[in-house]
Order: sequence, then structure tokens, then C-alpha cells
Amino acid sequence: MSDPSRPVGARIIAVANQKGGVGKTTTAINLAAALAERGCRVLLVDLDPQGNASTGLGVEVENRTLSTYDLLLDDAPLAEVVRDTAIEGLLICPATTDLSSADMELVSNEKRSFLLHDALRQPEIDRFALDYILIDCPPSLSQLTVNAMVAAHSVLVPLQAEFFALEGLSQLMLTIREVRQANRDLRIEGVVLTMYDVRNNLSQQVEADARATLGELVFRTMIPRNVRVSEAPSYAMPVLNYDSSSRGAEAYRALAQELIGRHGAAQQRS
Repeated sequence: MSDPSRPVGARIIAVANQKGGVGKTTTAINLAAALAERGCRVLLVDLDPQGNASTGLGVEVENRTLSTYDLLLDDAPLAEVVRDTAIEGLLICPATTDLSSADMELVSNEKRSFLLHDALRQPEIDRFALDYILIDCPPSLSQLTVNAMVAAHSVLVPLQAEFFALEGLSQLMLTIREVRQANRDLRIEGVVLTMYDVRNNLSQQVEADARATLGELVFRTMIPRNVRVSEAPSYAMPVLNYDSSSRGAEAYRALAQELIGRHGAAQQRS
């Protein structure tokens, strides 16, 4: 049974952007792997009905006996949903297409916005000794995304370096502001520029605009457009394992280090 008033030791970060194709799931997978590589214990909660984070970490659909759907809507014990991955220190709560109906099923639930919050505060979470919990949100401002934000300490926003990139942020910021009525401590962890091409003037202009508008919220680290990052999911592994020396892998390592340095909530054990 969960205790909603119980504090959780891990830093909970929702990885969110309502626009698809911005590198949200790729960032969730590879940031989680990079944190684990640095000796952190990380749980990745796949809250996207597409289940791409689960697939990208090698959890086949037929092996997802219990999923985040069961965690939210059937009150399944956290310890029965969490699975190991091939990466030491990285665990996952997998997702299935059952989540597609979650928004409709949550409408009649009076605690609909707090289900993930409570699930991540079950006493058995202590056994995992987590430093970070990353939540891969669906590419929409749905009830699932609201659940992630209510559960989280902060929101990390992947932002593709493309025209109109900043325009889509306004609705996300409005949602974060509204969620603060239920989670007053929620803050923006930061914005990370993805698919950045240093040779492209547009990428440089988007970076300049983002830093001028958002200031220090924008991470110094930028994720380059890199073929190895794109190929890795088809091999069901993070780019850090697929091609450890690639520019994409090095960028996610730098992002993990920058994240750790921003708040020092997780201690490097390596």
C-alpha cells in the first residue's frame, strides 16, 4: 500500500514535450543510461503508450507481464512492475498499449492526477536505493503527462533545434503552471537542445533564441544530430552501449554530468 505523504529519496524528473519527434524518448533512454554509467541507480518509468522506451531498453512486448498501466490503474505493487535491464544500475517500469485507454479510465477516478505520485511512494521503493527516477511522458499534454508532473520534482524539456521550436513551449509552460496548484514545488529542470547540427545556421539561430529567452534554463550540453543515436533503438540499446565513442554517446554523458552538477541530488558512486 502506498503512503502519499511519504517522501521519496530519488530525484524524480519528468521528460516531457507535447510535440512528437523531438528526441524525448531518446533523451530519456540515453540520459538514464548515462546516469547509470556514472554509478547512479536509475528507474525509467515508461508512461508512453507506444512503449518505445521499453523497446529501446530491450524489454520485448511479450515480456511486459505487468506494466505502468497496472501500476496506475490496478494498484499493482511497484516491486512486481519494475524490471531489470541489460544495463547495470538501470531499471524500468515498462509500458504497453493498454495505456492508450488510461485517459478515459482516469476521468472517473477522483485521485486521477495523483496515481503515479502515490505509486512512486510505496514503501518498497526503498529496496531499489534509487538516485533518479526518469519518467518518459507521452507526446501530448494528457492526463498521463499531468500524472508525471504531479509525481515529479522537475520537468526536463527536450527541444528540437528547428523553426517554431520555441512556440510549442508556451502550452507546456502553461500546463506546468497549472500543475503547480497540485505540486507547488514542481520546477523546470532545464531545456536540452536536441538534433543540433552545428553546420546549420537554423540550429545556431534556435540556440541563440532559446538562450536569450530562457537563459540558464537551457543546458550547456546540446545533443547533436547523429546517425548512431538514430540507429541504437533498432538494436534495443542506448547509444552509449551501441557506439560508446560516438558523438551522441559523449553528448549524453556530458548531459548527465551537467544534470548531476546542477543540483547534486545524486551521488556518483564510481
